[in-house]
Amino acid sequence: MMLSALYATNTKRSFWRKWASKVMRIQEALRWAISQLRSEDAQADAEILLCHVLQKPRAFLFTWPERPLSEAEQTHFETLLARRIKGEPVAYITGRRAFWNLELATHPSTLIPRADTETLVSAVLETVPEQPLDIVDLGTGTGAIALALASERPHWRVQGIDRLAETVRLAQQNAQHNGLAHVRFAQGDWCLGLVDHSVDVLVSNPPYIRTDDPHLQQGDVRFEPSSALTSGADGLDDIRAIINDAGRVLRAGGWLFLEHGYDQRDDVVLLMIDAGFEHLETRKDLGRQDRVTFGNLPTAIKL
Repeated sequence: MMLSALYATNTKRSFWRKWASKVMRIQEALRWAISQLRSEDAQADAEILLCHVLQKPRAFLFTWPERPLSEAEQTHFETLLARRIKGEPVAYITGRRAFWNLELATHPSTLIPRADTETLVSAVLETVPEQPLDIVDLGTGTGAIALALASERPHWRVQGIDRLAETVRLAQQNAQHNGLAHVRFAQGDWCLGLVDHSVDVLVSNPPYIRTDDPHLQQGDVRFEPSSALTSGADGLDDIRAIINDAGRVLRAGGWLFLEHGYDQRDDVVLLMIDAGFEHLETRKDLGRQDRVTFGNLPTAIKL
């Protein structure tokens, strides 16, 4: 090991022992954690992890900044922080993720819900009539999309489908936790188990990353299941499967909403046009990237 690297490592260990050997207050623990994380999300990550240790809401950190941490709390915080420094996602460390107005349990077997996917929820709520309808969320994962829609439209009949039994159980637990036990979840492979012309709205955030995308080796996605992220050489295999079967499943005038990659809009639009969808529209995510494309089938068969 080079002397500079050895010095840096020993200095870090010495600093850590010094930190761990004294009673730390909340504000001190946060400052130290942020300095170690050194990322754009460092403050948010540190606050979430400390809230998890203390089992307190975020406001508690700023209401009681001088509150000392117990030895057990410091040790727990140290352990969680070390996992985050290695790159493990905060949502997997805490087992929780906020999405829309929900608190969701997470698991390494499924994708972590992201704020950009709220764009998909908003597009559905702003476009689809509020009358009682049958809504299906394909590849539901934690149940985030299905539960967010059901929380806003309690008269909609919402179902989530996922191919993994353990993921279905996780979504059911999230439904119970958020008081949305009326939302149904079932195991299935995209549209295959759905009855012909039985659905008014299909919604999905399917895998859409190319299998050779270098971003798969960076950040949080390194820890997420590849089956929930990648979809063939161009990232469109699952999107094609959904679009190709959507016409069979949807009722006349039914809607299809898809989340996709920032550079896949044109491909998705062409696929939907070829499948007979009309009135296509694309919404941008929080980073102003094309993220959600949707359209509806004709209300009557064209002769």
